[in-house]
Amino acid sequence: MGDVPDVVGPGLRVLFCGINPGAVSGELDQHFARPGNRFWKALHGSGFTDRLLAPAEQWALIDYGLGITNLVARTSRAAADLGPAELRKGAIRLEGMVVDLAPSWVAILGIQAYRVAFRRPKAVIGRQPQELGGSGLWLLPNPSGLQARYQLPELISLFAELRSVAGAGD
Repeated sequence: MGDVPDVVGPGLRVLFCGINPGAVSGELDQHFARPGNRFWKALHGSGFTDRLLAPAEQWALIDYGLGITNLVARTSRAAADLGPAELRKGAIRLEGMVVDLAPSWVAILGIQAYRVAFRRPKAVIGRQPQELGGSGLWLLPNPSGLQARYQLPELISLFAELRSVAGAGD
């Protein structure tokens, strides 16, 4: 399995941050590549993109002012395979990346991983009161199809709240 590359560039409106690549993403070197993952559908349904992108088109996100990275680069079968120390180390790396790239917003995709990585056990979905490296901080649910708590219409609505604040897709 290869390393899934960070999809980043200057002037990002939103940098999306997943937890870590799953097995399919690692095999294909593409973010959110598992067929059941709803990231790309939520991105399009919320208006961030004008069409549904496939994971193989991840580099097209730069044209929309969007990027993707992960808290932890290591591929695993499940996010539960990551320990607290690994998540916290990822949070430090992410903050350094955010300072360098200066996106307007950082959107972390995964509430439990965020709570552990940033030591904020009571964090809730939505805009966070803190910034990260000088950028606005937003928390969204993990879009994995294995996460049944949030169905696609609700994910789209939550992504759309961020889009309305970030101005992306306009």
